[in-house]
Amino acid sequence: MAAKEKISSDINIRNKKAGFEFQFLENFTAGMVLRGTEIKAIRQGKVNFQDAFCFFRGNELYVKNMHISIYTEGSYYNHEPLRDRKLLLNKKELRKLLIKGDEKGLTIIPVRLFVNDRGFAKLEIALGKGKKLYDKREDIKAKDVRRELERDRY
Repeated sequence: MAAKEKISSDINIRNKKAGFEFQFLENFTAGMVLRGTEIKAIRQGKVNFQDAFCFFRGNELYVKNMHISIYTEGSYYNHEPLRDRKLLLNKKELRKLLIKGDEKGLTIIPVRLFVNDRGFAKLEIALGKGKKLYDKREDIKAKDVRRELERDRY
């Protein structure tokens, strides 16, 4: 049992680029519809979602451009790495995202992928607004100041 808990807590993949490019207004945690070998590849940590984004097809939310590498021990049952994956949210949350996503300048971005204690892959998504160049500069300055303070402390 301890080995299973260790595996699930190890998987925590973050989208660092999204934090730099967007200001997050609201976060949601969504389940994902996965095929058999996809969850195995996620547990190996072979996921890249730097350029991923979420979109609506009808009343359902999907994530696009999330690359889950092919599982090496899989045979002909392997999955397609860049397929669109359906996200599972409550109707209330979907409606809220649909309304807010239509506003100008707002987009839905995947922020973090993790495996919960029950072994299910979850995707944390955020409603974000793109940062301007001067906002990015302020973030870089704040990061440099924090780094200098940490150096001075030790």
